[in-house]
Amino acid sequence: MFDGRQRRIVSLWFPRLASDRALRVRPVDGPFALTLKQNNANRIYCLNPGALRQGLNPGMAYSDARAFCPDLQSHPADPLGDQRFLQALRRWATRYCPWVGLEGEDGLVLDVTGSAHLAGGEEAMLADMRRRLARAGLAVQIGVAPTRGAAWALAHYGEGVAGEETLKAIRALPVAALRLDEETSVALQRLGLRRIGELAQTPRAPLTRRFGPDVLMRLDQALGDQPEQITPLADPPHYGVRMTLPEPIGLLSDMMAGAERLLVRLCDKLKTQEMGARKLCMTLRRVDQDHQQVELRLARPLRDPHRILPLFERGLAEVDAGFGIDQFRLEATQVEPLPVHQISRAAGTGKDQLDDLITRLGTRVGLEQIHRLLPAQSHIPERSFLISPAAYSDPAGGWSTQRPRPLQLFPPEPIAGSGTQPPRWFRWRRMSLTTGRTTGPERICPEWWLEDENWRTGLRDYWRVETRQGRRLWLFHTPQNPGWFVHGEFA
Repeated sequence: MFDGRQRRIVSLWFPRLASDRALRVRPVDGPFALTLKQNNANRIYCLNPGALRQGLNPGMAYSDARAFCPDLQSHPADPLGDQRFLQALRRWATRYCPWVGLEGEDGLVLDVTGSAHLAGGEEAMLADMRRRLARAGLAVQIGVAPTRGAAWALAHYGEGVAGEETLKAIRALPVAALRLDEETSVALQRLGLRRIGELAQTPRAPLTRRFGPDVLMRLDQALGDQPEQITPLADPPHYGVRMTLPEPIGLLSDMMAGAERLLVRLCDKLKTQEMGARKLCMTLRRVDQDHQQVELRLARPLRDPHRILPLFERGLAEVDAGFGIDQFRLEATQVEPLPVHQISRAAGTGKDQLDDLITRLGTRVGLEQIHRLLPAQSHIPERSFLISPAAYSDPAGGWSTQRPRPLQLFPPEPIAGSGTQPPRWFRWRRMSLTTGRTTGPERICPEWWLEDENWRTGLRDYWRVETRQGRRLWLFHTPQNPGWFVHGEFA
């Protein structure tokens, strides 16, 4: 047992973090590998012990790996999911000490100075770490030393525990254990400096002239001659507020007053972080310990309590207060960045009113059911617009076309006609129409890089036809397969 005043750093290295995480969800018997596409080629990203015993290595081409091991099972890698899993492990590690940071993409570093006795001592704490991680199906290598660099070296190259004499514990490790890049490590080995002990006995001036200050800085950090801090990651802000009432309430006006107080406090938190709420959940606890929830999904991120409060009225009116409500809890379960904007006297409130209307309608039919049309970059009439949920898109500019487009489009409807000019008279939808004035043609060619059943017949010549009966139609002629069709109607 070391003196509690001496600094103690624990380095946890998960050599197979990605594959262990994947096998936790879907266990596999036999060789297993995760693949990642790099430079238009699938390469091995992470392997399980069975694949390592077959001679496979990370970075090799997946086709070569299958040639060496025909029964290799694989799955696409998910680096972002691995990082989220590592963040979960970081939160788990705070059970041993509050100072926990990330060490690269597959490791953690803990400053357990003065904390080991809470787990029964250093040996008991390390044994508990191994036991819990093994139960979770994670392979881990642990290094403990007075410095962060020495702990990292022991975890990656010689799993063990270093006492006060740090150099004695790491002198036999390769120079790569000092967290040097591969090029520097190879250059040092060519000079005959293969071990940390040999590097520590070498004169410092020639090393600095040849390799710069980084090599000696890493050596001094590992030996404790230069400080190296551990910066723990702060937990993400929690956007939740709570209020307990001295007496139960049940009237809608009282619940709205309580919601207003919570919204003011919550919006202050959101404003501090320059965030806006997209989804709010209010939990109301009754005196009989039953809970009811009112969820509000907003069309735009908001942190204005006066705009949000009226949107809660419909949900709170449906709450069954029973014998009374004695506790409120309000939480923003989904937030988005909402930076501060300059206030302008000329700015209107039309957009805010539209967003509030979308929110009110969304509480009844769902936000995903309210759509808006957005312009798309295509000269094909059917492809010149997109249908997008109004709550998750912003209105775009108008359509950019050289010729006017009809207000109403429908599937092409054939009419009788011949020649390349619009017919003088024709029947459409049981109506006899006479052509008055025509404008055109406008030739539209199909987009050959897209598969579209309706446009495989080739190009079209569009005409704007005004009939004597008052109909203003959009007709087109297909030269390659002569025929006339009505495709739309102008207002």
